[in-house]
Amino acid sequence: MKPVHVTRRSLLAVACATTVFSGAALAQTPVKFQLDWRFEGPAALFLASTAKGYYKAAGLDVTIDAGNGSGGTVTRVASGTYDMGFADLAALMEFHANNPDAPNKPVAIMMVYNNTPAAVLTLKKNNITKPSDLEGKKLGAPVFDAGRRGFPIFAKANGIKNVQWTSMDPPLRETMLARGDIDAITGFSFTSLLNLEARNVKTEDIVVMPYADFGVKLYGNVIIASPKFLQANPAAAKAFLTAFAKGAKEVMANPDPAIDYIKQRDGIIDVALERRRLRMAIDAVVASPDARKEGFGVVVPARLKTMAEQVSEAFTTKTPVNATAVWTDAYLPSKADLDILPRK
Repeated sequence: MKPVHVTRRSLLAVACATTVFSGAALAQTPVKFQLDWRFEGPAALFLASTAKGYYKAAGLDVTIDAGNGSGGTVTRVASGTYDMGFADLAALMEFHANNPDAPNKPVAIMMVYNNTPAAVLTLKKNNITKPSDLEGKKLGAPVFDAGRRGFPIFAKANGIKNVQWTSMDPPLRETMLARGDIDAITGFSFTSLLNLEARNVKTEDIVVMPYADFGVKLYGNVIIASPKFLQANPAAAKAFLTAFAKGAKEVMANPDPAIDYIKQRDGIIDVALERRRLRMAIDAVVASPDARKEGFGVVVPARLKTMAEQVSEAFTTKTPVNATAVWTDAYLPSKADLDILPRK
């Protein structure tokens, strides 16, 4: 065998090649992601993949920020402030229909809340036990609340013709119901129920009417992305969804420890409360009967089309919602990677 002569030039070439290869291997695609709301129990579904390193292993440098409502998340993704986000599908539909000429309308790329968490909540003392009892009553919610925006759909499904609305900031909603200023409220079931309990209302004294249980099959929250980001980083979008699904599967299999991920972002949370909130969200909207029937992450075209028609009517949008424009399954992981719902 002939001896191998190593020159200074060859050593330099190897060193440069190693540097280039290491830089490529360590390169992480930045992804700015905004939630729909504060760091509460359900956010653990997203934060788990950060804590476990799943995003990083997929070649992503993911930053997750709290939000202040789905409408704001949709707007910020549209503006390019965020690449991706988590928002109510109805809010996304409304943005599309009211901004037909917007250059960067976000699109939904994964279904997470197969059913809307929206519900009507009241107290037993108000003698409201079914939707028809809301006729002529005084309801309260912030003007941007998803349940309030979608109430015309709930009302039509249940023959309710007349209610009065009172508007307030989110922190006052459950307080005003508890002290009798209003007869009922709309809100996310797993948020308003726990907020009422925190105001010393006994669980057995609360009546909850989830939209999904009373003829309203609206989809809930979805992962959305900027078209500009998708065009520039299609592999990164798919990698994000795959990594998210992996973390979410582990959270749903064992929810309680996942609240530690929330506490790392908000040190003053009530751990026991957020554990309950997370479990309620999983049972009510993520691993709901409809989700088990349809499969996690996907939509049924006919159901999506019906929702688009309902949102167009209820939200009185400038143009009709185009169901095919708000949703794409092009970035979804494999069927095996989407098989994440906990076994019954």
